[in-house]
Amino acid sequence: MVHALSAFYPSTRLVALAIAIAMLLDIAYPEHRGLALRIHPVHTCFVLARRLFKPFASRARGVCIWLLCVGSHMALYATVLALASMDPTRIAWVLVSAYVVKVSASLRLLIDIERRVLQCLERGDLDCAKQWVQLIVRRNVRVLDEPHVVSAAIETLAESLVDGFTSPLLYAALFGPLGALFQRLVNTMDGALGFRDPEFREVGWFSARADTVVNFVPARMTAALIALVGGLYTRRLADALRTWLRWCRATESVNAGHPMAAMAGALGVRLEKVGHYVLGDGPLPSAEHLRTAIRIAVIVAVLWLGIEIALLVLAPT
Repeated sequence: MVHALSAFYPSTRLVALAIAIAMLLDIAYPEHRGLALRIHPVHTCFVLARRLFKPFASRARGVCIWLLCVGSHMALYATVLALASMDPTRIAWVLVSAYVVKVSASLRLLIDIERRVLQCLERGDLDCAKQWVQLIVRRNVRVLDEPHVVSAAIETLAESLVDGFTSPLLYAALFGPLGALFQRLVNTMDGALGFRDPEFREVGWFSARADTVVNFVPARMTAALIALVGGLYTRRLADALRTWLRWCRATESVNAGHPMAAMAGALGVRLEKVGHYVLGDGPLPSAEHLRTAIRIAVIVAVLWLGIEIALLVLAPT
């Protein structure tokens, strides 16, 4: 049993090495295109889930779709990882694991899009900013004014920092590369089916609940780091902590309100999705607040990664 598990988590140091290589790959190649996109597990899982989806279907169908999509992908990558572990040098295992973590945890593309939004705003091109923001949010940004476009960008930055970076990396450290993949597949299923619209409500119920459970702890850990790092960076530590604790439950999502409220407090602004929620009691954000939010997100990500790799390297193997 122990030998079998070693195929997926041979040592903390090898996992740390795989994570480090994955993050270097993310910097060098942030956006998957062509064949790399077609075989990307997030893409294939999303497409499969949408093809199996039927509007107004039952919860039972939703559970079956979730099990099929997540289970098939986990089985495939577990098989590849097990085959790679047969290499006595462990080089193949590290390379395969680095790829699995790379497709599970990503930051560069998100930061690049946020910076494009900032560039558009700085030259006064609101339509351009809306086009970039629309790539990362579901709401219709074309009807929003500039402060609410900026708010949408900052909200997504804080939430996606958890979903796409800190959470998969935490699960990678705890359970190896398959842990990161599992988190990403669960999050993908939520993005494919986990909506509150009538046609999705029942069939997407399990996908939404699974995502809530898996990201429950990482969302709060990340929010705490955002409040601490962001609060110190902007000299608003007390406001960041107060806003986080006061407004973290203002969203329909059990998890999303935590990192977003912490970011709102650190920036001293009010983040608002009209008709849904308000986070914080300051003014609506400007382009300068987005610039600061990007810096905070990068610092949080670097600290998270550095602490995680250090703990893995120093941990007894």
